[in-house]
Amino acid sequence: MRSISTTMFVTLDGVVQGFGRPDEDTRGGFTQGGWGARYQDDVLAAEMAKGMAAAGSMLFGRRTWQDFIGVWASATDGNPFTTHMNAARKYVVSSSLPDADAWENSVLLRSVEDVASLDDDLSIVGSAALVRSLHAAGLIDRYTVVIHPVTLGGGARLFDGPAPLTEFELTSSVTTSKGVIVAHYARVAPGGRSDA
Repeated sequence: MRSISTTMFVTLDGVVQGFGRPDEDTRGGFTQGGWGARYQDDVLAAEMAKGMAAAGSMLFGRRTWQDFIGVWASATDGNPFTTHMNAARKYVVSSSLPDADAWENSVLLRSVEDVASLDDDLSIVGSAALVRSLHAAGLIDRYTVVIHPVTLGGGARLFDGPAPLTEFELTSSVTTSKGVIVAHYARVAPGGRSDA
């Protein structure tokens, strides 16, 4: 059975916008981009590497896919993340992209329904708008929420609007040397058993 897992980098006040770089996502006048950089350490890198080692394909929203092209598609740094990102099958969900030819091994999907029809195990990094849509459709099976000890007071949040009642079970957690909590959750099926 296909499963969808997502990794979301969030602040204590739930902001997911602009984690990596100051210019990553400035929509709405957001000026706090790059807030996650100072929290990187070996523990967090090891946790993220575990996720990269999992079998399956990657799934992106249009904005994240296009941003990742600029970071990963032409990189030749020998970083294992670079090798993984470029070799993996990548699905991008977009109603506006004409094609997915800009990054090798990419496949264009047009809708959440197209995602639901896939047989691959899928992992999502970022792509908050897509995650919201998939969550609303009951398609997210596991969340890895990487909680950073900072509040920003503004910016796009993981769940900006209504989200359906969905229960999750904490399956494991790790705290890094810089106070980041990496919490792994599995969706609880009706009747109280996790789907993990």
